[in-house]
Amino acid sequence: TVTEYEGHALAVLKECELQTFDGVVCVGGDGSVSEVAHGLLLRAQIDAGKDTDYIPTPVRAPVPLGVIPAGTTNILAHTLYGIKHAVTATLHIVMGHIQPVDVCTFSTPSKLLRFGFSAMFGFGARTLALAEKHRWMPSSQRKDFAFIKTLADLKPEECELSFLPLQIPQEDSRENDRKKKGKIKKKGSKDQWHKIQGHFLNVSIMAIPCLCSMAPRGLAPNTRLNNGSMALILVQNTSRTEFIKHLKRYASVKNQFNFPFVETYTVQEVKVQPRPKSGTDAKENTYLNPASAEGNYPWNIDGDLMKEASEVHIRVHPQLIDLYGVNTDELESSSSQATCNCI
Repeated sequence: TVTEYEGHALAVLKECELQTFDGVVCVGGDGSVSEVAHGLLLRAQIDAGKDTDYIPTPVRAPVPLGVIPAGTTNILAHTLYGIKHAVTATLHIVMGHIQPVDVCTFSTPSKLLRFGFSAMFGFGARTLALAEKHRWMPSSQRKDFAFIKTLADLKPEECELSFLPLQIPQEDSRENDRKKKGKIKKKGSKDQWHKIQGHFLNVSIMAIPCLCSMAPRGLAPNTRLNNGSMALILVQNTSRTEFIKHLKRYASVKNQFNFPFVETYTVQEVKVQPRPKSGTDAKENTYLNPASAEGNYPWNIDGDLMKEASEVHIRVHPQLIDLYGVNTDELESSSSQATCNCI
């Protein structure tokens, strides 16, 4: 099926009989892949008789999803194959390489918004919102324009963050050591929520490493495809110069989190509650970001723009979907024996 409009893939997946297929393959960018993954999981909940407005324990997708990159960034394909290459992706699908992958649910107190792999609130979402307003421009140009414009008008978002740290089993010492090396903070017990309130330039919540050409080590290099956790990355308010230094490190070998205004946590649940601005700040925000001035704050979920006024609750669900691909960690560990990452 060739999709003709946003939501077309979701409509198709709601109608087709998935039991008759061995898998579903999506040729497209991050937005298209995210829509298909959401459609597969939503259909699974409907078939299981779940209430789709509230899904604390979703069921797994019935068939695996294949991703052939045909977009601009192709984060999921890059994360699955270690490279943005259609032939490599096709070979993994043909050979049946399956990788279980963690998925997040994004919900308000009253409804499920969608399934997804990663999200950004603040700078990453504002940049996408501005780019969407200039869709008449070529893709690369509007993204560059939106990035520079949002950076020039850099403003923090005031919000309250609540998160539930990941409880790591004591026996998993090797994983424990790896995460310590990544300087990821873990506090409290399994049922102890932590709260942080302040002004943040960007908030990232990612269940996968999110590799891409601009961040070859990943936007969230301390998480994995299926370790049952999310990386919560908080960039507090700082100068534009320092924020640019932080962004530039994603493309380098230096630690992009080694700044006093950046905090990282390994979590299993996060709640983000924006706080409306008032006074002079509100007037400035009306001009720079009309959506948040109206009470709807932009979210960048897997490259798709969503606007939501209320608290957003993000939960990670371990290995909820099977994707055609490999664990790039295994590719790296076996690179001395193999010279091709297609197989």
